[in-house]
Amino acid sequence: MDEGSDFRKWDELIPDALGLIFKNLSLLEVLTVVPRVCKSWGRAVIGPYCWQEIDIEKWSTNQKPEIVDRMLRLLIPRSSGSLRKLSVSGLAGDESFFFVANHAQSLHTLRLQRSKVNDSMMERAAGMLSTITLLDLSYCINIGAPALEAIGKNCKSLTSLRRVMHPVEVIDKLSQDDEALAISATMPRLKHLEITYLLVDTSSVVEILKNCNQLELLDVRGCWNVSLDEEFMKRFPRLKVIGPLVEDYCDMNRWDGCSDYSGSSAYLAWDFVAGDMDDDYAEMSDDFWEDEHRIEDVAMRFYDDVNVVDGGYDWPQSP
Repeated sequence: MDEGSDFRKWDELIPDALGLIFKNLSLLEVLTVVPRVCKSWGRAVIGPYCWQEIDIEKWSTNQKPEIVDRMLRLLIPRSSGSLRKLSVSGLAGDESFFFVANHAQSLHTLRLQRSKVNDSMMERAAGMLSTITLLDLSYCINIGAPALEAIGKNCKSLTSLRRVMHPVEVIDKLSQDDEALAISATMPRLKHLEITYLLVDTSSVVEILKNCNQLELLDVRGCWNVSLDEEFMKRFPRLKVIGPLVEDYCDMNRWDGCSDYSGSSAYLAWDFVAGDMDDDYAEMSDDFWEDEHRIEDVAMRFYDDVNVVDGGYDWPQSP
């Protein structure tokens, strides 16, 4: 830093400050551009400050399960046990789920939309998710009351639960009242509950209202068998209930693009992003930054891959 200057140089900023700044960049930029700027930025990107909150939900929607698994195994260890928020879509298989659970000691928010988690997996892992306050299990068709009961018994700090379904996914079910009863029996601290399109009756929802007396928001849109008496609802003056009438259109756009894996050529850049990054860091030495030809070579590798990705895929922004 120049004498008399009141401002730090960019490469002298402390890692937690850099982490806050890098949150405004895309995942692609954080993984492939930032590390090549200077040594201090490279160290910040592989440290915990950039990865306390990981949101790859949009990116993972159109990726193959093995690609999502590789990304999680790349990013989560960088949090060094300080991961507070994880959002991912389409998590598949025991290994991926238990990898997340084993790194959940500081986790507060977990969003697992459209994941293949089942009752057995959740019953085994619930004890490792005890710090969670917000859980999103929307469109997870393989879980039911046993999973929700295990969550309620182990996640005592849980205040927000999203269990949103799509009408097509529940069409072959007779009832999901057991899920509502599991929620009412084990999650008394809930303040925010969304059970859109769940096949539940009025009696089950009434049990939720009686036992979850801290509820501030209840979303029962599409729960056509629910009818809450106006006089009865006066007992809950602080509670806002949405539904069961669906006043807006069903957002099918979210489903049109997630039934198949993307054919995007973004996969061509994957080996560079998730396969070689850690190896590249290990190979870096002090003279790396003084070798102009080597820097130019790395830049060319990166921009070749970026041109491929930018041509066919919209990368998500960091949270």
